[in-house]
Amino acid sequence: MSQIILGRLRGGLSSALGHMSPTAAAVQQVLVAIQRAAAAASAHQLVLQQCPSSCWLGSSSSSMASSSRGMTTMRQVMRGARAGKPARSNATGKALGGSPLRKGICVRVYTAAPKKPNSANRAVAKVALSSGYKVLAYIPGEGHNLQEHSLVLLRGGRCKDLPGVRYRVVRGAYDASPVKDRKRSRSKYGVKRPKQQK
Repeated sequence: MSQIILGRLRGGLSSALGHMSPTAAAVQQVLVAIQRAAAAASAHQLVLQQCPSSCWLGSSSSSMASSSRGMTTMRQVMRGARAGKPARSNATGKALGGSPLRKGICVRVYTAAPKKPNSANRAVAKVALSSGYKVLAYIPGEGHNLQEHSLVLLRGGRCKDLPGVRYRVVRGAYDASPVKDRKRSRSKYGVKRPKQQK
């Protein structure tokens, strides 16, 4: 291709300069410049032919890949990766069915050891809820009177050092008695206000 272009340029130059009678040195300089331009064009075309299409897409070349690492690929766009994650809801789980509280019956009442580094005996009840779920619930406060078949009221709230325990028993509701001798934070443990002594 470059040879054809060079031949045409030579013919056109000689016909254009025929009536001007230029010097041989000037013609030689023009021809050398044309040859250099043709060689550069052919080299550029050869590079374009040898370069794979993937290098223009930025997937095979390490430099291109490093520069486009933060960009989203078409496959990620198709699967919806650019859409943000849905906001976490404050609901504790399916067991409560969207309700703040749920009634249930104790299936088993036992004590469980917490995760490290804590060490204690946590009171836990396995409760069959009215929604049909069976969940583990923490019994807050010191001492309780719950046993199998006791009717309890559950609310959301996990126990951080007990895996799988995501609900709490409401003290002072149904069969769960209030905590005895509790003077502070009474509302959390179902304790009524003590009568004032006159």
